[in-house]
Amino acid sequence: MKISYNWLQDFIAIEEPPEMLGEVLTQTGLEVEGIETVEKVKGGLQGLVVGEVISCEKHPDADKLNLTTVDIGQDKLLSIVCGAPNVAASQKVVVAPINTTIFPTNGEPFKIKKAKIRGQISEGMICAEDEIGLGSKHDGIIVLDTKVNNGTPASELFNIGKDSIFEIGLTPNRGDATSHWGTARDLRAYFKREISLPKINLPQRKTDRPVKVIVEDDKGCIRYSGMTIRDIKVGPSPDWLQWKLRAIGQEPINNIVDITNYVLHSLGQPLHAFDADKIRGQKVIVKTLPEGTKFTTLDEKERKLSANDLMICDDQGGMCIAGVFGGIHSGVKDSTTSIFLESACFSPDYIRASAQRHGLSTDASFRFERSTDPEDTIFALEYAAQLILDLAGGFMASDTIDIYPKPVEPVSIPTSTSVFRRLIGEEIPTHQIHEILNLLDIQTSEKGESFSAIVPPYRSEVTREADLVEEVLRIYGFNKIPLEDTFSSDYLAEFQEKEPYKLQEELSTFLAGNGFNEILTNSLTNKIYQEELKLSAETSVEMLNHSSEELSVLKASPLYTGLEVIRHNLNRRQENLRLFEFNKSYYVNVDYHEDEWLSLYLTGHTHETSWMSEAGEFTFHHLMQYLEGILDWSGISEVTTIPSQQSSTFQYALDLSLNNVSLGSIGKLKHEMLSYYDINQDVFYLQLDWKKLQRYTRKSFDFRPISKYPEVRRDLSLILNKAITFDSIQKIAFNSEKKLLNRVNVFSIYEGQSIGEGKKAYAISFYLRDQTKTLTDKQIDKVMNHLMQLFERELGAIIRK
Repeated sequence: MKISYNWLQDFIAIEEPPEMLGEVLTQTGLEVEGIETVEKVKGGLQGLVVGEVISCEKHPDADKLNLTTVDIGQDKLLSIVCGAPNVAASQKVVVAPINTTIFPTNGEPFKIKKAKIRGQISEGMICAEDEIGLGSKHDGIIVLDTKVNNGTPASELFNIGKDSIFEIGLTPNRGDATSHWGTARDLRAYFKREISLPKINLPQRKTDRPVKVIVEDDKGCIRYSGMTIRDIKVGPSPDWLQWKLRAIGQEPINNIVDITNYVLHSLGQPLHAFDADKIRGQKVIVKTLPEGTKFTTLDEKERKLSANDLMICDDQGGMCIAGVFGGIHSGVKDSTTSIFLESACFSPDYIRASAQRHGLSTDASFRFERSTDPEDTIFALEYAAQLILDLAGGFMASDTIDIYPKPVEPVSIPTSTSVFRRLIGEEIPTHQIHEILNLLDIQTSEKGESFSAIVPPYRSEVTREADLVEEVLRIYGFNKIPLEDTFSSDYLAEFQEKEPYKLQEELSTFLAGNGFNEILTNSLTNKIYQEELKLSAETSVEMLNHSSEELSVLKASPLYTGLEVIRHNLNRRQENLRLFEFNKSYYVNVDYHEDEWLSLYLTGHTHETSWMSEAGEFTFHHLMQYLEGILDWSGISEVTTIPSQQSSTFQYALDLSLNNVSLGSIGKLKHEMLSYYDINQDVFYLQLDWKKLQRYTRKSFDFRPISKYPEVRRDLSLILNKAITFDSIQKIAFNSEKKLLNRVNVFSIYEGQSIGEGKKAYAISFYLRDQTKTLTDKQIDKVMNHLMQLFERELGAIIRK
């Protein structure tokens, strides 16, 4: 948002230079991101001086050129070749001496150099108004009617204008400060100076075909004010108004539109002027239109309306998307002679939704989205009407229309100075708290320690005691609060026990230490992936204004972009890959949904072949080992696995769960899917629900001394049905012997005719240890006999002895 230093002085007296004022604005919560100096005339006529033409003769070799000598207050007269038809001796003129840079109205700036024109030396230039940015005329040089001394800077003769513009990074909660008046209110509180609004003195009204107003949707339209003005003349705005607008980056259009923009930036109240003769039925109706209704806006784009778009309509259809953008047929044109002037307060929720839905951001929507003052519509309307009558003529053809069915009441917030002391950590005098709040238009019911703060409607973001504390503190000065070693205050927010970004950083470090590289992929992808591969059963989220078909939807599965990365690397002979990514997937199921994932990819060989060892290919068990490492890092120990049914994604896989809550999947990706991406080697994939992993992570560890008693190993060979997994054996063992059994390991698996069809044999090592004493053979045999009985009874195992 741009705020003009000169414009502010229409509302409050300012003595401070722009740099100091910028620091004050930043302290009060209006962060100044930069200060820019703008000039009404580019270059500010720097270097240009007043000169007097001493002599003027025809150029001997050019009919249209003249040889002049010019006095610019120096010891030596300048010889200047001039082609202007009106140049003559004794004239006072504007001269650009050698090395002066001039800024023409049209074209790029350039530096004056000593030149030879048709054989004659020229030591400068006598200027026309378009050559130095003072206008558009080029029919002759500027002839001055002045008696100032030769050599006087030209800038002293012209009202060239100069201003300092503050670029303010306005936060969404400061709807009260979206104008020069709103900014002046903060300065009033800080400097304790008077502020003033312009005086309004409207002439008598003459009723002539007044436009009627009907508000059908009073939820979206909180207040609607309007007025009909006739017999106006649309034309260019006066110089002062054009300069005000140009200084803040607004291009003047015509006097009517410029006035509405001027009032918007002055007071923060958006206005809209309709061509009254184009309002069919002479009725303005505030309502919504049916879903899919077509409407052409000022930018000549046809848009399909939502049933939730608030519209300004006439008898036959829409004229304007309320608070956002006007229609192509109802705006003010050069031929307009009558207008209906609108000043309204619309619901921020309605305007924000419509602006986002149609991809529009205007000065009006910027303010309505942040909430405007419902009490300001009449003043802004009448101020604009007064300016229109002054600058465009005409007469008021109606009374001021004002529809305000449910007035917005001030908010009362009970509080006490002890709350300010508790949250700030320092005591601010009671009288100063009351004074600051009153200067911010927040009245206080009592002047003691306990009081109620009465917040005006235009401060809609101030709703609780903490907001009142912030208001006082930003005017009192954050920098006045000493930050001592013993400083303390209460926190308003609760802090998360587990910080997601910290956990993500720690886990990334862990994976990088295990040889993984992190990848970052685009959330946007090609919609053809979901259409042809269907890795997600949900509906993709399509972009309304996508830049290309290749980036037209939000990815429904991390695999869509992860496999692109693998293909990219394989095409560049990077074949041995360990990759991980923290990513998101998106889908629509009634509402929009967003899931967060941790994805791991393994493909190729475990390491490069060397003279020391052959390179082995990655397998499912390598990825399982990394999963166990992640779970161990997270402090999660009781994950259960079942065969996965995700046939569209995996050739084989396991689904992971914890406490009956799905945690993710791990497996080997299907060859058909890999072929789709031109990947000709196996890829193993782990997908973990990152939010759930965070929830169950327990980053605490128990440390115990290494046992001084020996570990004992006993081996068993079990013949089992082929369907029984090692996981089943392990669970039975640990559930049975929780005290002495430390770990279980498979060191051989056999399948063959010698043990029977549908059977397999596991050779398993059981490791036992007592932390308090050396185990005896009797204790060991007891544990092993009990385990063998359990395996025989529960798994139907045959123990090979």
